[in-house]
Amino acid sequence: MPIERLLTIMSRLRDPKGGCPWDLEQTFKTIAPYTIEEAYEVADAIEREDLEDLRTELGDLLFQVVFHAQMAREQGAFSFDDVVEAICDKMERRHPHVFGSERIDSAQEQTVAWDEHKRRERAATRESVLDDVPLALPALTRAEKLGKRAASVGFEWPDMQGALDKVAEEIAELRSELSGEPDRAAIANEIGDLLFSLVNVCRYLKIDPETSLRHANAKFERRFRYVESRLKEQGRTPEQATLEEMDALWEEGKRGRL
Repeated sequence: MPIERLLTIMSRLRDPKGGCPWDLEQTFKTIAPYTIEEAYEVADAIEREDLEDLRTELGDLLFQVVFHAQMAREQGAFSFDDVVEAICDKMERRHPHVFGSERIDSAQEQTVAWDEHKRRERAATRESVLDDVPLALPALTRAEKLGKRAASVGFEWPDMQGALDKVAEEIAELRSELSGEPDRAAIANEIGDLLFSLVNVCRYLKIDPETSLRHANAKFERRFRYVESRLKEQGRTPEQATLEEMDALWEEGKRGRL
């Protein structure tokens, strides 16, 4: 089986006798950044609708799972088979309408049921509903999950207007902080509060903040590249143009639906 071949390759790479020096030096902590990077590259391939690249990136991500499992096996903690067994058990446990006798008729009902299964599992082992929200998540994603967890026990704005009012409140506090003697720590704190409140608005609208920001990044990149391209046609660079000229080209690109 292909997975057996991959497990064998990973074992050879970590073999103290004839393995790869780089692979042998790695630990869970040193590999973790690569795991996160590969997950983002999977998301990027999906965003670009490049299925061939997605196939490759999924392989890279799978290799990360195998790498962690190999290191755990060497420590006597668990093996790749244990990882597979655990996820199989979880999927069957959280889909009783498929593998059991419960009935669920819609994706929305399944979402509610899934969250309830997770809530019960956390309640049995955690002191706080926030305990297992990973620290390593991107800040926007973690903010969304923290807000969602708190909301699950009733700590939530009564409606969308409350979330929007909080955004306005945080903007006012930021303006107030900026109007006085500059305090970078205080300003950074207010910006953090503003970003967190915007994430809450995203949560109400069921919009993923990371995805929303990625789209904004892509839009900015398209429009700024358009500005550069138009200036290049004129034999100039952005450094040689005024802000007003670049802004006019930006609006031109915007009107062209970039």
